[in-house]
Amino acid sequence: MNQNRLVTVGLTALAPVSWGSTYFVTTQFLPADRPLFTGMMRALPAGLALIALTRRLPRSDWWWKAVVLGALNIGAFFPLLFLSAYRLPGGMAAVIGSVGPLWVAGLAALFLGEKPTLRSLLTGIAAALGVSLVVLKAAGAFDAIGVIAALGSSASMSAGTVFTKRWGRPEGVGPLVLTGWQLAAGGLLIAPVAFFVEGAPPALDGRNLAGYVYLALVNTAVAYWLWFRGIGRMTATSVTFLGPLSPLTAAVIGWAALGQALAPVQLLGMAIAFGATLAGQAAPKKPAEAADPSAQSFSSTEGNSLKLSMDVTSRSVRR
Repeated sequence: MNQNRLVTVGLTALAPVSWGSTYFVTTQFLPADRPLFTGMMRALPAGLALIALTRRLPRSDWWWKAVVLGALNIGAFFPLLFLSAYRLPGGMAAVIGSVGPLWVAGLAALFLGEKPTLRSLLTGIAAALGVSLVVLKAAGAFDAIGVIAALGSSASMSAGTVFTKRWGRPEGVGPLVLTGWQLAAGGLLIAPVAFFVEGAPPALDGRNLAGYVYLALVNTAVAYWLWFRGIGRMTATSVTFLGPLSPLTAAVIGWAALGQALAPVQLLGMAIAFGATLAGQAAPKKPAEAADPSAQSFSSTEGNSLKLSMDVTSRSVRR
């Protein structure tokens, strides 16, 4: 792996690492039982702030493309994510969500011409196994709605990743601009659902506000920008293999900051998942559009990554 690619992978990896901190922030700083409001507060202020900063709005067909991508990466992803996390026991939602690399491998082969290899498929299975050892505690009752929602959220984010890669971005538009478009569109789609399901916004104290500021700025605006920037320079499959860093980070923060024990089987799972993450970056196929900077494309997961960390969050909140 050359130095430029190592830097790109390292910066992109900061996004799922940041999303892993969602566990700690949610349980320690935010009001309880308001997952949709939290999703809206993460996406909408960050998106509007980025649009105000860049002063660029979509043009022509990018209005509907921004809405579609915002729906896939944020607007549909968040509600399905929280529905699965609240209906499924333990870390089962995180385990189901960890098949994201396999979703992306299949969709990338269909829409991007990124032919999946046996190594990538085996690496995806190993990543899911490692995550399951870290977060899956005890079996519980089968919940069909929860399972469908978990699969749907993973598929939604994976499709968003692939279609953002396929569509690229308009000429002269950078990752920061497209990040703002998608976050704003997704936040606006979540807002009416949040108010309908959860009612009026809760009263917020200084601690809550600090938590939401962190989520909107660091955990969302900056992290998504790094994620989108990375996907513009890597294959969709390679970047998705960074996703397991999110639940691994959540587990480490839980151990370091909250005194949660890590059993030997969890340490084994962390080693397997981290090894799969590294293997997913080895000798990647260079994206065809990399030779033309104006045609480079990128996409979202909090992708699969955010789903994994938020499932760990929801599991921990229920304890």
